[in-house]
Parts: sequence; structure tokens; C-alpha cells
Amino acid sequence: MTAGEAADVLTLAAAAERFDGAYPLSEDTVLRVRNGGGKHLLSYADDTLAGYAYVDSSGELVVHPAFRRRGHGTALLVAAGAGPLAFWAHGDEPGAREFAARHGFDRVRVLWQMRRPLGTPLPSLPLPDGVTLRAFRPGQDEPAWLGVNSRAFAHHPEQGRWTLDDVLVREAEPWFDPDGFLLAVDAADTLVGFHWTKVHPPAGGEPALGEIYVLGVVPGGHRRGLGAALSVAGLRHLASAGLTQAMLYVDESNEAAVALYRRLGFEVHKTDVNYQRP
Repeated sequence: MTAGEAADVLTLAAAAERFDGAYPLSEDTVLRVRNGGGKHLLSYADDTLAGYAYVDSSGELVVHPAFRRRGHGTALLVAAGAGPLAFWAHGDEPGAREFAARHGFDRVRVLWQMRRPLGTPLPSLPLPDGVTLRAFRPGQDEPAWLGVNSRAFAHHPEQGRWTLDDVLVREAEPWFDPDGFLLAVDAADTLVGFHWTKVHPPAGGEPALGEIYVLGVVPGGHRRGLGAALSVAGLRHLASAGLTQAMLYVDESNEAAVALYRRLGFEVHKTDVNYQRP
């Protein structure tokens, strides 16, 4: 896309957020809109951008509120191609459910955004013996982190596919802070787990929001309790920065992770749904 087209897509997304109460694009899609890469489809009403779709293993589709029910969503689906398709709907809204059902999409995955106040006390969960925390070192730790991330999320349809470019584009973002990218290492400085935190700036009258951005441990041989200890360490880091709220995303079906986050005081705040067409 041209810079002007990219700006129009983000303007459309902002209009949809004001109307629907949920931002219609994921972080990954926004980064690709701004930095290039991926397949982007644009639907116009005369010279005005009326609809947008990002097509990937799981894409996104949004129509400007002023141009809905005029065929733009259907046109974008046709342009995306026949056969299997998957799209995220941010917010479990009746309109998205009806549109998905009408076009042969099934509800197959639910992603919860969970939140907790950071002023609530956290349990004392020490790191396992022999494990220490240090900050991520840009330009040095990317290969090791990618290796652990791909193993920890081997069956995850999005996170497990990250490449070096995915990491570098985030390192270039204004929110990136290596001090908030916590690495758990053993005595030989071998990476055994990590907790990458993120801080969202104030928006829409809401204060800044801390996020458990990505958290993982080496599968199979990881120390018992490392994931929980890393969760608490990252939340303490966010609280020490003066933040008052924390959030995370977790699959509804990930019972172990959901149980851990509930024990830490997180509750469901918002629901995203993935619809797939066979």
C-alpha cells in the first residue's frame, strides 16, 4: 500500500472503533499496514475507502460504519479467494456472528482479554533454584529468544511463527523497552523462559495500561513454577513503573494458563472470536 492508503486504513479502523467500541485490527495487522508485508484488500465507494481486509492464516476484515450493508464485506471475502479462510472479530458482536454464519464461517476459537488492578497485592512466587532474571539485550538475544519462543508456542497458530523481522519491527516501536523484556536464565546464561511486557499509552480517557505481552518457558525441561514466577515478576515490573492496570490475551481453551491468571486475580474483560470457513 501507499502511505496514503495505509493512513486511510487506520482512519477507517479508528471510525469503526468509535462506532463499535472495539478496535478492529490486531497489533500484527497494524504493523503490516504501517511497515509493509502481507496481503491487503481495499474496497472503495467512489474515492472513499469503505472496507479493508488483511488476509493471512488468520486475517481481519472491517467495513466503515457509514458503508455497512452495502456489499463491501462480501466483496472483500470474494476478493480474498475461495476455500479455507479465517478472520478475527474483535468483540463478540451480533453483527459479526450474523455475517460469519451467512458466509459459511464457523466459530472455532475464542481469545480472552483479561485484566487485573496492579494495586492488588501479588503472591510471593520466587524463581526456581539456579534461575535468575536479566533484561533482554537488543542485537544479541534475538536468536535465543526466537528458539525458545518457537518451542514454547509450537502449536500456537500465530505466536509460534514469529521471525527475526517480527522481533525487529517491534524493537523499533516507541513502546519497546528492553528493561521490561525479562529473560530467565540458568547459571550458564542459557535462556529457559521469558516475560516480555508492554506498556500501552493513555488513550480515550483511560490511563496507561501494562500488558503481559508474551510469556513462555522452555517446554519439557522447564523448572516447576517458572511460568507463575515470571508472571509475578513482570507484573511487579509494571507496577513499579506506576501503572495501575494490567492486561493479557489468552485462549479460552488454554485451561492451565487461564487457571494461573485467575489465581493471580485476572478476570475476563473482552472477547475476540476467530471464525473459519472450511
